[in-house]
Amino acid sequence: MTSKIEEAQEHIRQAEKCLKTSLLKWRPDFDNAAEEYNKAATCFRNAKSLDQCRDCLMKSADCHRQNRALFHAAKCLDQAILICKEMNNLGDIRKLAERACNLYQQHGSPESGATVLDKAAKILEQTHPEDALQLYKQAVDVVTIEDSTRQGAEYASKVARIMVKLGMYDQAADAIRREIGLHQQVGSEGAIGRLAVALVLVQLARGDYVAAEKAFKEWGNCCDAAEVQTLESLLQAYDDEDPELAQRALSSPFIRHMDVEYARLARDLPLPKGVSIAPKANVIENAAASYVSPNSGAAGDAAAKPAAGPAGGDDEDEGGLC
Repeated sequence: MTSKIEEAQEHIRQAEKCLKTSLLKWRPDFDNAAEEYNKAATCFRNAKSLDQCRDCLMKSADCHRQNRALFHAAKCLDQAILICKEMNNLGDIRKLAERACNLYQQHGSPESGATVLDKAAKILEQTHPEDALQLYKQAVDVVTIEDSTRQGAEYASKVARIMVKLGMYDQAADAIRREIGLHQQVGSEGAIGRLAVALVLVQLARGDYVAAEKAFKEWGNCCDAAEVQTLESLLQAYDDEDPELAQRALSSPFIRHMDVEYARLARDLPLPKGVSIAPKANVIENAAASYVSPNSGAAGDAAAKPAAGPAGGDDEDEGGLC
């Protein structure tokens, strides 16, 4: 390890010597300096000194850029991205990828620029999805400028799926429509049919049943028979507020086997609440005494009591007989 580090330091000294100017040497020797920095980076990598390896790659890239060797400068930054991945230093990857893509584009190699954006986005997708999203967006723009429609549709698909994962449903709906437009240009109706299902799910996640129905009417003719039947059942369930029918439609096999983000969206989609019917009131017998009218009560009392007059008369009759 020590010998490799010493060798790397010697290459750095040679690189710095190449960059010096004098009365007889007016311009730095960027070409040889870049080569020496690159050799130093290799030595540092073999010695597992990744910080110094990345620094030497950055210096080599700068020398190549000064020498107008833009492709080689971008390649150095591309290697620096892999070193950052090894170091688990993911915060610098997006910036390096954007710089490398810019250099590739200036050199006239936009496909290589899109590739480095894609590679960096894959590294960041799990831990830094927001950065990955921005890189995929740039990749779509780069390849569509070069009329690489099929590749653009692939990157647009990744944009839409990350947006769904992040819960950005409004932006996801726009991204899916853009993806559908790219597939239209290459005539891929099967892909459009699957995206129609995804768009309906996203619109339902937004809580916009009207937009979901509109998406089905617009793109449903590209769906196969099973997809059409499932979407009709799903939309009918939300129209009728039938949670059981909606659950059956969302559990259909082709929805479960969609891309992971859309399958999870279907699993977590809020079901219609259903039409609630007020329960009948339970009648409890003999819960309270029966109501009795005051008038009927007075009459009853009067009927129940014996008349005072006739009773007194009997007494008098009895006394008279005595």
